[in-house]
Amino acid sequence: MPSKVSCLYLLTVVCWASALWYLSGSRPSTTYVGQMTFARKPLPRLSKNDTFSNIRTRTLNPHNFKFLINEPKKCEGTTPFLVLLISTNHKEFDARQAIRETWGDENIFSDVRIVTLFLLGYNTEPVLNQMVEQESQIFHDILVEDFVDSYHNLTLKTLMGMRWVSSFCPNAQYVMKTDSDIFVNMDNLVFNLLRPNTKPRRRFFTGHVINGGPIRDVHSKWFMSRDLYPDSRYPPFCSGTGYVFSGDMAELLYKTSLHTRLLHLEDVYVGLCLRKLGIQPFQNNAFNHWKMTYSLCRYRKVLTVHQISPEEILRIWNDMSNKKHLKC
Repeated sequence: MPSKVSCLYLLTVVCWASALWYLSGSRPSTTYVGQMTFARKPLPRLSKNDTFSNIRTRTLNPHNFKFLINEPKKCEGTTPFLVLLISTNHKEFDARQAIRETWGDENIFSDVRIVTLFLLGYNTEPVLNQMVEQESQIFHDILVEDFVDSYHNLTLKTLMGMRWVSSFCPNAQYVMKTDSDIFVNMDNLVFNLLRPNTKPRRRFFTGHVINGGPIRDVHSKWFMSRDLYPDSRYPPFCSGTGYVFSGDMAELLYKTSLHTRLLHLEDVYVGLCLRKLGIQPFQNNAFNHWKMTYSLCRYRKVLTVHQISPEEILRIWNDMSNKKHLKC
């Protein structure tokens, strides 16, 4: 007799397939185009559980958004070793499910507590919001705030994740922010980089460090106007495809963001906040921010690989898991 959870999961898969068919086939899908979306409403008076109340200076960038879907009790009664914050969008159910079954499985290690959360905004297609709500009721691993989900609002997703860690999981030892098209080598991440049996680090931030400047070509995906950022160089920043930081950094970065002009390039923006904090990100060559052809021995050496499809995530994870006894 199938369990209630398995039946709900099968129903969710069918509903997702139907919703995506409906959006792609019966009428054109809505695409959000434009600059970052901000709620046009006065700043609400929030309780301590919602956000910080001890910031006394005027905010440049009030994160004036409410949780539409939240998991406030995810860390209750436990201290996670690692929180995984995964940026995704509404249509990427297959990617989320592949991650849940592989490197994002919260029970992957019996003696290391992992918390996995997917970060989303609000979609302009009501049916997609409804599907994500149903998915959340089954898996309880989704966060949604009421900003429009778009490429230009990726920074808001990351700030939402840092706000959540600061408010609802402040004792987490480490946090990783990454994307849904990334493969993560969890053995390397947990046991080689973070090492549960050692003293937790503070003011720690690492990833693939980029030293560069703004691209002024208006046709570029990474275009940055002089009005938004007049300087010729960015501070060192970690590629947004995957970076790791100590738990104390979530609150520091979130508070700093409240007084830092918002930029749509999420990884650059986090670099600006790090510079304000006087914290230098550490370069780690195991964070691979490009696609890399799979081979067992190559993937054993990395922490992240970019541009990996849900099918590839499943195939690579299963192959690596089945061949742990083999030497390179």
